[in-house]
Amino acid sequence: MKTKKLDLDLCVYNRPFDDQKQTRIALETNAFVYLLDQIENAEYAVLNSEILRYENSRDSDAGRRERVRSYLRLSNEYAKIDEKVISRAEYLRELKFGDLDALHLAVAEGAKADYFLTCDDGIVKKADRHKGKLKVKVMSLLKFVAEEM
Repeated sequence: MKTKKLDLDLCVYNRPFDDQKQTRIALETNAFVYLLDQIENAEYAVLNSEILRYENSRDSDAGRRERVRSYLRLSNEYAKIDEKVISRAEYLRELKFGDLDALHLAVAEGAKADYFLTCDDGIVKKADRHKGKLKVKVMSLLKFVAEEM
């Protein structure tokens, strides 16, 4: 059986640093920790990319930035942004995805990720509206983990 390749949105990596008193955030944090364990056990392959590194480098909290960098080191593949990815991101922008979201999705598609996982409801809703136009399955972290368990 082929190992599923995942691309995780930066919000997933940052979830452990959010307010854990909120039920949804605590659940997403636990789902992320579970997924990290599965990644470390080679149950899934995970993608790292220039866009993740860029976004993480903009975090003003040095401790959080370094911790996320340590998560990114678990990746099995590194995806660069090339002309093909930029062209695809421009198309995704026409579908009303934001600049960074369009780049994330284009990178995931270019690297042939099976899933792009996020905690951002807006991305999931837009992806659902444009399902037939995307080359990667966009899913919330909680839904993915619930379906995989």
